Amino acid sequence: MPSIFTKIIKGEIPCYKIMEDEFTIAFLTIQPIQLGHTLVVPKLEVDHHLDCPEPYYSRVFSNAQKIGKAIMKATNCKRVGASIIGLEVPHFHYHLIPIWSPEDMDFRRAKARSEKEMKEMCEKVRSYLV
Repeated sequence: MPSIFTKIIKGEIPCYKIMEDEFTIAFLTIQPIQLGHTLVVPKLEVDHHLDCPEPYYSRVFSNAQKIGKAIMKATNCKRVGASIIGLEVPHFHYHLIPIWSPEDMDFRRAKARSEKEMKEMCEKVRSYLV
């Protein structure tokens, strides 16, 4: 059964798209821990990151590096935390989260933000992509 991410990839569900290429798509999560919280997802529907084949696997991480640098500039965060959990959606996805302290990686802090905040952050991160 297609995941919500497959529906986003196919354009069936809108998203705050940060980047897309032939192997991946990256977008702001709808319930960010911090504004700028981005998911990098392979376009191939695969549940576990250990099962993700090349070139999808490498492209997730190479794009995450570019996007992470843009998130740092857009948010002025100290670091971009990264996490692969994969329990909530059965489709490999890599979380990039702007952080200032370890507590900023606490997924219990995730909450919906206004459309205005999301659009502004999306454009801001995109503006720093090289």
